[in-house]
Amino acid sequence: MASDTFDALWTDAPGHAVLRRGVLPERTADQVRVRTLHSAVSRGTELLVFRGEVPPSEHGRMRAPFQEGEFPFPVKYGYASVGRIDAGPPEWLERTVFCLHPHQTRYLVPVTAVHRVPDDVPPARAVLAANMETAVNALWDAVPRLGDRIAVVGGGVVGLLVAWLAARIPGCAVELVDVQAGREDVATKLGLRFAAPGAATPEADLVVHASGQPAGLVTALALAGFEATVLELSWYGQRAVSLPLGEAFHARRLSLRSSQVGHVATAQRGRWDHGRRMALALSLLAAPELDALITDHARFAEMPAVLERLAAGAPDTLCQRIDYV
Repeated sequence: MASDTFDALWTDAPGHAVLRRGVLPERTADQVRVRTLHSAVSRGTELLVFRGEVPPSEHGRMRAPFQEGEFPFPVKYGYASVGRIDAGPPEWLERTVFCLHPHQTRYLVPVTAVHRVPDDVPPARAVLAANMETAVNALWDAVPRLGDRIAVVGGGVVGLLVAWLAARIPGCAVELVDVQAGREDVATKLGLRFAAPGAATPEADLVVHASGQPAGLVTALALAGFEATVLELSWYGQRAVSLPLGEAFHARRLSLRSSQVGHVATAQRGRWDHGRRMALALSLLAAPELDALITDHARFAEMPAVLERLAAGAPDTLCQRIDYV
């Protein structure tokens, strides 16, 4: 393939994706050209886009950086790309970088859009950066305290990362709660306690919900102790969610609040910008045990079939990595 051509993934109908070839424009002085090494599929947001379930009211807020096309279709979408710079300012050449870019073999972006991957973070693990950034922001929103009993409901990639980070707070007892018994093995590799919903420890000081399922949020509310906070990380697209707010919700004075990575958490916003937050997320990926989250990998040419498989269920898949070389 010539250095100015690329292949990119487009979703052109509900449940149908294709690879399309394009030609890069001439690079400007403030841009770098990135040759992609790996990317990752977000099982939450990207599959909602793939199925065409982004509500019209959210079309603007849901746009990804460097997205092309408009919701619902056709659209080029994605935000977890790791590559190596092969053209740009001398100080950036051959640097491994992370970029919030759709799935594409080569691309041009402003130098301000790329983030250096630390030398101690393998490129294949750096695809977790967007998920780690979400987990960091979630804990900033949740404000856990020393010694808290913390339940994380939903053992997907984001839930596991939230639990892994929270378990590093001195004195905190963290329990990962999931309906899939197979998630216990991954939790153990991350040093986490695991429980099925029916066996989870009640009276948590903080509950983080990240299962993406309304039933998981019901479980999260049930596990919360008096005046505890339930932080909602799941995004449901156009689905309606029914909750038992007429039972003990008011008597226990529970707080239900949302967290979303698009804005830096309120308490940090005066001092942190997106670049500083991403640098932190990338540095946290130096831990080798996090490789346990990357359960599947496939070649870029297989991406349309991969998305169909993930949309059909694939319960054993956590992070789906896409390899370009």
